[in-house]
Amino acid sequence: MRILIVKTSSMGDVVHALPAVSDIARSFPDAQIDWLVEKGFAAMPQQHRAVRRVITLQWRKWRKSLRSPETRAALATWRAEMARERYDLVIDLQGLLKSALFACFAHGPRAGYDRHSAREPIASLFYSRKAAVSRDLHAVDRCRQLAAALLGYPVPDTPPDFGLQAATDAWTPGLGPFAALIPCASRPEKLWPEADWVAVGQALKARGWQVAVFWGSPEEEQRAHAIARTIGAAVPPFLTVAQVADSLAQAQAVVGLDTGMSHLAAAHGRPTVGIYCDHEPGLAGLRGSGPVISLGGKGQVPTRAAVLQALDTVLQPAVSESQV
Repeated sequence: MRILIVKTSSMGDVVHALPAVSDIARSFPDAQIDWLVEKGFAAMPQQHRAVRRVITLQWRKWRKSLRSPETRAALATWRAEMARERYDLVIDLQGLLKSALFACFAHGPRAGYDRHSAREPIASLFYSRKAAVSRDLHAVDRCRQLAAALLGYPVPDTPPDFGLQAATDAWTPGLGPFAALIPCASRPEKLWPEADWVAVGQALKARGWQVAVFWGSPEEEQRAHAIARTIGAAVPPFLTVAQVADSLAQAQAVVGLDTGMSHLAAAHGRPTVGIYCDHEPGLAGLRGSGPVISLGGKGQVPTRAAVLQALDTVLQPAVSESQV
């Protein structure tokens, strides 16, 4: 069986789709699974042990200059890559009009959410096979249920398996255990006070751990250095998404904002605390194979005390195991 997964963006959404691929691979061990994704987020499916081929596109870039010769050439190359193989099923796990249209360039029957389940109901018009999945479920569970319904296997009752395989030669702040802080976010409304980040970093250093402050853009790098200077923490050089994932996979603990890096850390099984200052975490909060806690919500900025308490909670299993 040849299956193409369509889940193009963003980082957190791509991470949420990973367990569905693990379920498919477990139900159909001989299946060949490919994945269509935005180039900037290709590292996640590439790190999944069951994904054979990753097809990338750069729609966020191309849509700004659709008539330019460079964009037309890139689109032609992408269409040829999509047409290389015939699939038994093309599963759109995104449920958007754009993802449904992307799926149309693949050879094979298309499948996805029905009109009551899709994030954009019009997308369902492009599917020959559809399934109803509650919109009240967490994004991870929605993806798992959709794949199971379309391929005819029971929804596993096991915890989500994100299937990620990290490289061991990752950047770390030095020898010994370390914790990661992720104070970067896509919008100012998502940010958490720098003084609170400093307090969390100092609490982690009090455990005898090194602390690393991660970033993803020049503006975030400045913020990371400002926090790190006060703590006495390390700041990594620029890291690709794959390198960030490999580094976070080595951390003993992670505290991060509502950002893709936090979801990556949780997916790698790291004890992770997510800080939500401008978004409800209920249907898209952190999920992982390790202990995770998501705090806050729309207009509910978590207090420093709440974050420190949550950090103690997610670290308790690790402490208990080390004492056995």
